[in-house]
Amino acid sequence: MTGGLRMTAALPRRRLLGYGIGSVGTGVFSAVPGLLLLYYLTDVLGVSAAIAGVVLVVPKAWDVLLNPIVGAASDREAVRTGRRTRLLLFGAVTLPFLFAAMFAVPVDSPGFAAAWAGIMFLLAASAFACFQVPYVALPAEVSDEPSERGRAMAWRVVCLTLGILLAGGLAPALADAGGGGRGGYALMGAVIGLAMGAAMVASTLANRWIPSRPGPRPLGLVAALRTARGNRPFFMLLGAYVAHTLAVAIMLAGAPYVATYRLDDYKLTSAMFVCMVGPSAFAVPLWRWLSRKYGLVNCYAAGLVLFAATAAALYPAITSTAGVLALSALIGVCYAAVQLLPLSLLPETVHADASRTGHAQSGAFTGLWTAAETGALALGPGVFALILAATSFRSSDLDEPVLQPGSALTGLTAGFTVVPALLLLLSVPLLLAYRRLAAVHRRIEETPEHAV
Repeated sequence: MTGGLRMTAALPRRRLLGYGIGSVGTGVFSAVPGLLLLYYLTDVLGVSAAIAGVVLVVPKAWDVLLNPIVGAASDREAVRTGRRTRLLLFGAVTLPFLFAAMFAVPVDSPGFAAAWAGIMFLLAASAFACFQVPYVALPAEVSDEPSERGRAMAWRVVCLTLGILLAGGLAPALADAGGGGRGGYALMGAVIGLAMGAAMVASTLANRWIPSRPGPRPLGLVAALRTARGNRPFFMLLGAYVAHTLAVAIMLAGAPYVATYRLDDYKLTSAMFVCMVGPSAFAVPLWRWLSRKYGLVNCYAAGLVLFAATAAALYPAITSTAGVLALSALIGVCYAAVQLLPLSLLPETVHADASRTGHAQSGAFTGLWTAAETGALALGPGVFALILAATSFRSSDLDEPVLQPGSALTGLTAGFTVVPALLLLLSVPLLLAYRRLAAVHRRIEETPEHAV
């Protein structure tokens, strides 16, 4: 409620686009480090797989701690100013420079490269949190109508897909066009960082109209988390989302290795990524239509099971370029479901909790959500790096390629297929628990005693 007016009118497309375009930037940052940073460290700079895994995990582990703090700070800003603009703008302006620095290691030394990339990644992840946390909070405030919040989320997921597609399709091609070595990755970081920053700044300026209403007074971090922990459906939904996000992150990290060592052509990384992500943009309207007909949770569960089956089917097809690309396209259809549907449930879960607490503390919930998502995205490359290390993968630099042992080929294949399939199946019981708990909460809300 702002100025006594309820935001019930249909949102114009320019406002939906203004919100959604920010996800072009978030999609880029979510995808590129997971797709290329591990490979950049192990196969361009000669950093060992174990150390490279630590480089990727530690900055994101910090981010897991930072995101709830940013969420509480975003809610406090919203109480004071009625907007979340300051944190959004700070993250949008600083992130592109730090992103470019991640892929611009100035000294040709594996030890220095690991330290430089780790520090730049930590700073970049911190800047990303300043944008991502308040940005994810906005759908719960964009309208009082669930259908309009659903429209905003659909636009966001389409733009997110475009950002991921830009990252996965263009970033490896740019690195290759620049020579494939350190210079090529530096070029990629600068160009992709500029595109990412432009999308995020444009979205920040376009979203200044959205009024934020977290409650009558700001909650501190501890109080906000204490209030949020009673929302059990939220945590079940979050658990399901984290499990399948970890699966996607592992597959992203493994894609360059599969292209290089199983399909014998690193350039196929871009083709795999385009086939994997491209169809998801077109599948969003399909999943939105199915969810209105059969329910969000039912379609989410179906998407998870189909995704898991497709990931498992990649194992026997891993040396066939045509087979890998075809199954990657089917994964793209499933990916649309596991992005759109949980993010459509999130604002409704936040709204349902407001009557329980008296605080529509979107920032606190999205701080927890993005912290867990960030952790999963970081853990994915780390898990894949551990699989490589455990199966005797041999690191190299661009000028001295090595022949991998059979154990490493088996490990990277299973890491790309079987491990993600198991994680996707793990999401299903958590999602069913969410549905059961959400139904219990709705029955409590509908009792006359509660209404009084």
